Amino acid sequence: MWYRRGRDGIEVVLCGRRGDGVWGLPKGAPERGESLEGAALREVGEETGLRVSVREPLGSTRYQFTRGEGGVRFEKTVHHFLMRVSGGSVEDHDEEYDQVRWFPAEEALRLLTFPNEAEVVRRALRRLEGDSGEA
Repeated sequence: MWYRRGRDGIEVVLCGRRGDGVWGLPKGAPERGESLEGAALREVGEETGLRVSVREPLGSTRYQFTRGEGGVRFEKTVHHFLMRVSGGSVEDHDEEYDQVRWFPAEEALRLLTFPNEAEVVRRALRRLEGDSGEA
């Protein structure tokens, strides 16, 4: 989860697609020889336009989905990290998503399409409770 501290508390960046109405967290697969942390930093940069640093791991989620005419089943594991924003702009995101925006944490929780991603945000917020550190 990628966060910053705004005037009204913690804000979370979400990626959205107008076509299917999905709001989610940026994610992707490591390239050959790339660490999980390195892949997360690269993917966040590409998909959100933000420069980030890893604060700590948040665990992983596993899920299945089907795609294609034959209903090919895929299993995916996503490793999540709590990340601080150090620069960049959501205006500079790539084309994978139509929109990338900052939301107050509670609004982000309502907007997230997938419950497993909302749980990742809740986990991150619990870790940030009472933390007055920099964003």
